[in-house]
Amino acid sequence: MVLLNLLTFGLWSKLGRLTHYAFDAVLFSAFLAGMHRSTGLTPRLKKDKVAGENKNVREWVDKYLDVGEWVMDQSVAIASSSGWFERRS
Repeated sequence: MVLLNLLTFGLWSKLGRLTHYAFDAVLFSAFLAGMHRSTGLTPRLKKDKVAGENKNVREWVDKYLDVGEWVMDQSVAIASSSGWFERRS
């Protein structure tokens, strides 16, 4: 591992850290999606204050929240098809 770190000039540890942050961001987005589905609460993002006139930031925020919705959909689909979970009323 040390040899790999030397050969890549330390990029191996940076890649691991970036992967960790990306996983945390997706997990938080899925948490927001689950909160939205179970309670109906959504984050009040005043996109004009966050993005201003920049449409790229608005699109990025929408895509970020859509990733959480997709992860939530996939998680529910996998859990419902496995034998480890059951639906209760």
